[in-house]
Amino acid sequence: MSRHRSLLTLCLLSLLATGCARVKPWQRGTLADPLMNRGRDPMGLAYSEHMYFSREGTHGGAGVGGGGCGCN
Repeated sequence: MSRHRSLLTLCLLSLLATGCARVKPWQRGTLADPLMNRGRDPMGLAYSEHMYFSREGTHGGAGVGGGGCGCN
């Protein structure tokens, strides 16, 4: 029982530690760079989303209409 508890504690601690990141004030300029923006190329982003939703056979959430056939 003690082994399970220590394993559970280790897993919980590792989950809590993964989302922590401290950003220094001088590093924020790099993160705010337009190259870090996923939507900097609207045409490429629309193409990627269209291909993703066509493969998945779903739609919604990102403004893509149609089904899995890729016709819309």
